Amino acid sequence: MTLKLGVPSKGRLMEKTFEWFGARGITLARSGSDREYAGVVEGIEGVALVLLSAGEIPRELAAGRIHLGVTGTDLVHEKLALWDQAVTPLHEMGFGHADLIVAVPQGWTDVDTLHDLDAAAAAFREVHGHRLRIATKYHRLVREFLRGAGVADYALVDSQGATEGTVANKTAEAIADITSTGDTLRANHLKILRDGVMLRSQATLWKSRNTELDSNERASLEGLLARL
Repeated sequence: MTLKLGVPSKGRLMEKTFEWFGARGITLARSGSDREYAGVVEGIEGVALVLLSAGEIPRELAAGRIHLGVTGTDLVHEKLALWDQAVTPLHEMGFGHADLIVAVPQGWTDVDTLHDLDAAAAAFREVHGHRLRIATKYHRLVREFLRGAGVADYALVDSQGATEGTVANKTAEAIADITSTGDTLRANHLKILRDGVMLRSQATLWKSRNTELDSNERASLEGLLARL
């Protein structure tokens, strides 16, 4: 059988992943047009390339349908509740750096910490009659983080688009999202809470813990890891 390697199917993550493997003598490429999701691997035997969205890769690893996958730490932790039982990190790849953070309007001059946010949320509910809304696409991670910090009286609002714009659009009062430079936050007049960094993420090569490797696949894995 063939060792299946899942890689993001588009964008900078795909390009940087191709470069990372290429620097180690392994060429990854699409097999056809940009609309096709099959790929080719050169420079090593017994490895097949599967192109997937970065968000699909954690689930495919957990299900054992791919043996290896490249995706962000944030996506693995968000999509797999017991991620350490489903996957093993093999290599941090040195790109795709981003922090998962909680941010509030810069105008909230008396809200700088999670403790302040908890107080502001309680006051907000008392004044407005509904809970303070936090826009995010990382529901599980944010809920666990805020619970651990003792923050209550908030409601998570799903955001799959430009999360930073939800405060200006008045669909949320605060956000929890990933940021790499902070430029977009500042452009939208938002500030990160001093203790509001939940997770520091980067692109990582993961191995599924839910696949049985035959002798050929095991040899291919050993050969690949020796190159990396």
